[in-house]
Amino acid sequence: MLKKWGVVVPALLCVSVLALAGCSSKKSVETGMQTGAPQTESLESQARGVLEGRTTAPMKPVYFDFDKSNIRKDQVSRIAGNADYLKENPNIRIRIEGNTDPRGTSEYNMALGERRALAAKKDLLKRGVSEANMTTVSYGKERILIYGNDEASWAQNRRDDFVIAE
Repeated sequence: MLKKWGVVVPALLCVSVLALAGCSSKKSVETGMQTGAPQTESLESQARGVLEGRTTAPMKPVYFDFDKSNIRKDQVSRIAGNADYLKENPNIRIRIEGNTDPRGTSEYNMALGERRALAAKKDLLKRGVSEANMTTVSYGKERILIYGNDEASWAQNRRDDFVIAE
C-alpha cells in the first residue's frame, strides 16, 4: 500500500505544478492581448489624426446603448458637430462605420452595426449633409477597439466612427 502512494503522490504533484504553470502562462497571454491591442491602436490612431475611437479628427464618434441603434440624447451634440464640420467642408467624403460590443452572434451584431451606421447617416442627412458624401459599413463585433469583459470596455465598442474616405 505504501508503494502505491509513493507513485501516486509524485504524479499528483507533477500534474498540479503543470496545471498551475499553464494557468499562469495563459493569464499572461490574455493580459498582453488586453493591454497590447489598444496601445497599438492608439499609436496607429495618432498617426492618422484620430483622437477617439477610430474617428478621423476633428469629428467625434457617437456611442450607443446596449442593443440599441437610436442616437442617444447625450450624443446629439457630437453628431451635430460632425454635421457642422462636414457642411463646412463639402468636398470631404466619409464612411460611417457601425460597431458593436463582442456580445451576441456575429450575424446579429453585423445587422446592429448597420442599423447604427444608417441611424447616423439619417441624422446627418436631416442636418444638411450631402448623401453623396456618405457611405456606411458595419463591422459588427469584428473590429473591437477595447479588449475587456466589463461594461466600460463594451461601452467604448458600441459606437459609430466617422472616417474620412480617401
